[in-house]
Amino acid sequence: MGIILLLHGPNLNLLGQREPEIYGTATLANYVASTTRWASDAGFSLEEFQTNHEGQLVDAIHAARGRVDAIIINAGAFTHYAWSIHDALATFAGPVIEVHISNPNAREPWRHTSVIAPVANGTIAGFGIHGYELAVSAVARLMK
Repeated sequence: MGIILLLHGPNLNLLGQREPEIYGTATLANYVASTTRWASDAGFSLEEFQTNHEGQLVDAIHAARGRVDAIIINAGAFTHYAWSIHDALATFAGPVIEVHISNPNAREPWRHTSVIAPVANGTIAGFGIHGYELAVSAVARLMK
């Protein structure tokens, strides 16, 4: 059984409370539970980590090297400027899937740039919790 690391960046701990008209009412715990189930169904175990601190995400990515098989990351606002996360992901040998609950390209112009996308195998955006299921499916296909 392979391991998927699910990473969440800043403010995603407030899912279900923060801007439900954009992010819906599902909580981070709902996202993790659903993604854990989808990962298990695909033959993976899931580890998860959420932080509001950029350096902690970098440390988690470094610790994943050689230990986990794939990373699914919703870097939140770090997506748009955190080159340290970009650089850390560039050192990871397995698949990286960038996921967003909303569609950043349909929002404010500053959200249209992703520094994660160039080091990700793909980006899934705008499908809410279903995007996480698609991300697990993408990992499973890439790992075949």
